[in-house]
Amino acid sequence: MLLFLMRVALGWLMFYAGITKVLNPDWTAAGYLRGAKTFSGIYNFFASPEILPAIDFINEWGLALLGVSLILGIGVRITSWCGAALMALYYLPILRFPYVGEHSYLVDEHIIYILVLLYFSKAGAGRAWWGMEDWFASLPFIRKNRKLKELLGGCG
Repeated sequence: MLLFLMRVALGWLMFYAGITKVLNPDWTAAGYLRGAKTFSGIYNFFASPEILPAIDFINEWGLALLGVSLILGIGVRITSWCGAALMALYYLPILRFPYVGEHSYLVDEHIIYILVLLYFSKAGAGRAWWGMEDWFASLPFIRKNRKLKELLGGCG
């Protein structure tokens, strides 16, 4: 039950963070990217006019779909790994080793999210307590493709 509650709570947090960006036509990651403390070269590249629309799209929809995946418990394995990578990309620009942001030393919320997402991936969180992963894996187009079934986290 606790795994379910953690999955849905983090799912809601991610969904809300993403959907508010999707619904705000003025939102962009440009300021965050340009303010990078570490790896500023790559983050400034991400903020370039040619790349920024794709980065904004990935941020908006990546967070929203990660949230949906966690809430429904579908594809939790792959989305947890993608979400962990996204959280690492959020962590690095605010890292001024060993300080993260203004109030953290090495560990901030992004590290916690990474660890929880990796735990979800390993714990089979999409199959536990009202997760829809097993049902999804039983759909004919998923069941016939073993690699896709494994990638999405379906068992059996």
